[in-house]
Amino acid sequence: MIRYLIELSYKGTSFHGWQFQNNAATIQEEIEKILTLLLREKVKIVGAGRTDTGVHARFYIAHFDLSKKIVDTDNIIVKLNKILHNDIAIHKIKSVSDNFHSRFDAKSRTYEYHIHLHKNPFLNNLSVYQHWKPDVEKMNEACKILFEYKDFTSFAKLNSGAKTNLCNIYFAQWKQVNDRLIFTIKANRFLRNMVRAVVGTLLEVGRNKIDLNKFREIIEGKNRSLAGQSVKACGLYLTDIEY
Repeated sequence: MIRYLIELSYKGTSFHGWQFQNNAATIQEEIEKILTLLLREKVKIVGAGRTDTGVHARFYIAHFDLSKKIVDTDNIIVKLNKILHNDIAIHKIKSVSDNFHSRFDAKSRTYEYHIHLHKNPFLNNLSVYQHWKPDVEKMNEACKILFEYKDFTSFAKLNSGAKTNLCNIYFAQWKQVNDRLIFTIKANRFLRNMVRAVVGTLLEVGRNKIDLNKFREIIEGKNRSLAGQSVKACGLYLTDIEY
């Protein structure tokens, strides 16, 4: 068997996330179906991780095994992009070592969350409209507190089945660009729903509903009910994976 890496991006609006689900359209299912058709061999793709319904990926990596060599990967990419849903784009397919694993070999992942402060119909499902402006400086002070901790149970989806809630956060920062707010966070791993829960809680800080001491108490409490609500999925983007 020959192992292939596939690099892609997608807009998640029309899909129920990456992971295959019964009776629901997913990115994984769409790509597997078309690859199987083009390569005339049953293809099973392994992705770098789950993304939830409505979440986007500017950069995503997966791998699959094939019993034969793909003679012309460029031609396959062209055909894939012609047939696949318009919200999925394949950028690269290349052979890799047999022991490469798109999920377990990843050293870090980076996400962005996008908010716009003035109503803009062209950003529907791509960013979240918020009619009030939070205190960005205060939210960035709260971001620094994240680096002091490893256990993020308070931001984890309940009963997610994760073996551990420990994560190493390497970067977390808000930036304002005109009327857009962009939150960037990088870690070795993320818990299910973690980024959206972190953003929701940081926005509570930016709205002066909780102070920095309370933010610290929320993390130390290791209880999801203490943290803020998860924000909408449509503002979330997976932007990088490092191997």
